[in-house]
Amino acid sequence: MRQRSIAAVYMRGGASRGLFLHAADLPADVRSRDALLLRLMGSPDPYGTQTDGLGGATPGTSKVVVLAPSARADSDVEVLFGQVSIKDAIIDWSGNGGNLSAAVGPFAIHQGWVPVSPGQPRTTVRIWQLHQQKSILAHVPTHTGQVMEEGQFQEDGVAFPGAEISLEYLDPADDGRDGLLPTGKPSDTLDISGIGPVRVSLINAGQPTVFVRADALGLSGREMPEALHRDKALLARLETIRAHAAVAMRLAKTPEDASQHRQASPRISFVAPPASYRSSSGTDISRDAIDVLARIFTLGKMHPGYTGTGSIALAVAAALPGSVVSEVTRTLPGVPTRIGHVAGVLAVGAFLSQGKRGWRVDKVVMSRSARRLMEGVVYAPC
Repeated sequence: MRQRSIAAVYMRGGASRGLFLHAADLPADVRSRDALLLRLMGSPDPYGTQTDGLGGATPGTSKVVVLAPSARADSDVEVLFGQVSIKDAIIDWSGNGGNLSAAVGPFAIHQGWVPVSPGQPRTTVRIWQLHQQKSILAHVPTHTGQVMEEGQFQEDGVAFPGAEISLEYLDPADDGRDGLLPTGKPSDTLDISGIGPVRVSLINAGQPTVFVRADALGLSGREMPEALHRDKALLARLETIRAHAAVAMRLAKTPEDASQHRQASPRISFVAPPASYRSSSGTDISRDAIDVLARIFTLGKMHPGYTGTGSIALAVAAALPGSVVSEVTRTLPGVPTRIGHVAGVLAVGAFLSQGKRGWRVDKVVMSRSARRLMEGVVYAPC
């Protein structure tokens, strides 16, 4: 059987991995492009393993990134981030990459799209997100004109240290009809048949995200994936809440539509006040080391850390008076929120201002590391 070969780079960004490809090497037709990318990743796979592709069979390792040099005067690279469903033939392009956005700057420098001065310790790469129409500034460590990938920066959820990449998400909230708060309020109560009233915060920043207090679900906020995934009734309840929230956020017409066609967005996260717990690596996390406990779900599974896009939404919600997150978060204005997640601690800072049109997110800042894992060609059956 003849196969088609395509140049690609496999990269880690934060606690995620993804396949990076040039837009010019892919079909211009969106349906043909998505079909090809699904095949490269090994989706859809009813077995949930992505064995016949490069997907890692987890939400954090089933991602594609499509890039091109930017024609915009204010940007160096244009990018689309795709969350590839494992079992279904769906790619959700609505996110801003989160963890993987840390790898875009190094990729652009490696490709020669951004010049680097030999004496420059950091190179700023201006990233334009095509879907969101938003900018990210990636401050990439460089040495002798090359990207530095080794360093002492350690992030929970990643086994080895790397060079610290500072990311600034500029104005990351949705500027569309619904803005940062799609209902106009920092919290809402959803009346859901079979469940009853559930108080939530619906946030459009980074990635549309639904926040609910852990105690409203009978949880502590310290739950780990293995135990929670055995509770099928709880998973079904979380999906029902997420689907109804999608309708409230005007992202789906019906809850059924959200569950069938909008599986990756919005995401749902539960939060709780700081408390000591043991991370997935066996490290004891003190309540004094965190400002909020949080768990987030992607494609129906608890994330093994906390998604980058979700952390943007959480930091914004933590700084927003009246949200369910701010009620349980111990934080101060202008100070990064330390999120206690499954793998450890993640600090994200959100800077908000209030104007005539309500709250505005000026920027969100965080640090990640990234590196190339493989560079070459990938193959797909013609």
